[in-house]
Amino acid sequence: MITSVENVVNVTPDVIENFFSTLPEKALSLGSRILLAVLFFFIGVQMIKILRKIIRKSMERAEAEIGVIQFVDSFLKAALYVVLVFTLATSFGVDAASIVALLGSAGVAIGLAVQGSLSNLAGGVLILLLKPFKVGDYIMESTTGKEGTVKEIQIFYTKLATADNKIIVLPNGNLANNTITNVTASAYRRVDVSVGISYHSDIKKAKEVLQKVLIEDEKTLKDKDLLVFVDSLGESCVNLGVRCWFNNEDYWDGKWRITENCKYALDEAEIEIPFPQVDVHMK
Repeated sequence: MITSVENVVNVTPDVIENFFSTLPEKALSLGSRILLAVLFFFIGVQMIKILRKIIRKSMERAEAEIGVIQFVDSFLKAALYVVLVFTLATSFGVDAASIVALLGSAGVAIGLAVQGSLSNLAGGVLILLLKPFKVGDYIMESTTGKEGTVKEIQIFYTKLATADNKIIVLPNGNLANNTITNVTASAYRRVDVSVGISYHSDIKKAKEVLQKVLIEDEKTLKDKDLLVFVDSLGESCVNLGVRCWFNNEDYWDGKWRITENCKYALDEAEIEIPFPQVDVHMK
């Protein structure tokens, strides 16, 4: 026992001296490898950008849909970064078989951790294949009530821009599995305006006045129905329905203009638009 302790004591200074003598060389080697790894990483990043740009330009020349271009670009970016990191790891001494074995053994855990992302990825693929909407469409999602113009369709998420220029990010999995209303899928939309007139007013005259408003508007589609009808008998007024059609790009301006012009036309014809009122009878 004493002999072994003496051997250890005798060997230890040599080991320590050898360690410190080789430390600068090892540190220099490690630093060089780290520097090369960082250099190659930045070179790889620039190559990925160039490759993405080439593929994007090629798809644009092929007149692919914007949504498809955005999805492919997003997917390609993620895949190339994974390949870059894997390549750097193997080129600097990490065994590729070890990486594959590690990923395989952790496959179940990784699958559970990213199952939501995989669902969103599958949803994005379904959106591109089935095309319930495309970039530029105005859509409404039934579950959350979110709505807006589609700006981007990425791997996992779709971005919408609201009317007041807010950006809404929705998971593709939810969009693929829930009810979506595509407002702009057709070339034209119907406008419905409700106008109340007093019970003392002439209904036929009011309908003629409002019908004239629809006919004289330049943007209403004259080959579609231009209707004015008694919609309901309210507590304080007779509710008239005013219905017409506009092209999608004219919808909101047309709706606001028709509503305003109905008020002006009824005022000019001296047809009363009453306030809510209650008749009280006293005995």
